[in-house]
Order: sequence, then structure tokens, then C-alpha cells
Amino acid sequence: MDSKKLAVLCRKLAENKKAENAVILDVRKLSSVTDYFVIVSGGAEPHLRAIADEVTDRLREEHQLRPRAIDGDAAAAWQVLDYFDVIVHVMRADVRQKYDLESLWGDAPRVGAAKAKRKAIRPASGAG
Repeated sequence: MDSKKLAVLCRKLAENKKAENAVILDVRKLSSVTDYFVIVSGGAEPHLRAIADEVTDRLREEHQLRPRAIDGDAAAAWQVLDYFDVIVHVMRADVRQKYDLESLWGDAPRVGAAKAKRKAIRPASGAG
């Protein structure tokens, strides 16, 4: 699976567990470490754990993919799932705001965000 498809799949899996403000940053031109960051927020520890478990379990079961490393945990309010070309950050909202990865990587284009917003606000055909 190519890295962009993996990033989009990780976002979708996180959203299956009601992850909030899911963002994919394309860092290919900015980093030699990875191609994409997937950044999602969750609430309390059980919510963060459910999001991380959904991503890791489904990728392992359905695509035979395992993270090369997992850093942090739900109790620490920030867990990183490293799939080499895609790094998933599962963060409590206050921690995400504090570290503000989106601003830190502000030159990175976002994947899929603009298209999704346009679809959501487009009026239904025939309306008028």
C-alpha cells in the first residue's frame, strides 16, 4: 500500500472511533523521516486507547501491517504509532494545542481537507 493511501486509511480508522479534528500533513518535501503525519485528537484515556487500538488492530488484521514502533501511551495523553512512511499522532486535545504540530509543520500541505469541506457545504442538486 502506498504511503498516501495508508495515511488516509489511518485517518478513517481513527474516525471510526470518533477521533476529532483528524488532519493529514504531507511532509515528504520537509522531512526525511516520514511521508505523512496523521494527527487526531481524543478525549480521556479510554478514548485515546480506543483510537490507537482501532488503527493498530485493523491494520494488523486486514493489511498485515504492524507499527515499527509505538511511543507513549494513552495515559501520557500522546501516543505515536510509527508505520515508517506514516506516523500517527493520537493526542488529547489540550496536549495537541500545547505542542501545535500543525503550526510547527505549517509548510506541509494538508491531504483531503479542502475537498471534504467543499462536499459538506455544497447544496443538494435541484435546491434553490
